[in-house]
Amino acid sequence: MNLIDFGMNLQEAGDAPRILHYGSSQPTGELMTDGGEVNLESGFEPKVRRELMKKGHVVRDVIGAFGGYQAIMRDPKSGVYYGASESRKDGQAAGY
Repeated sequence: MNLIDFGMNLQEAGDAPRILHYGSSQPTGELMTDGGEVNLESGFEPKVRRELMKKGHVVRDVIGAFGGYQAIMRDPKSGVYYGASESRKDGQAAGY
């Protein structure tokens, strides 16, 4: 989403603050009745938080609830490979 919708490069996309939503309808048959809970990593503007709450979302701040990230992307036009690694954790993007 960050690459396509917001025009970020691979590293920017991985470094952007993340969202984790709990309580949606699940493939298990559980039906969402209250909109669930939107958990936001630090870095979101207060305006974004207010807009989510105005729409009825329960908004919570969370730390460390997200997985790690390493990525390699190939530009189909140039054939160049780009790598990015999680800035929040140790890791590297590697390929051969």
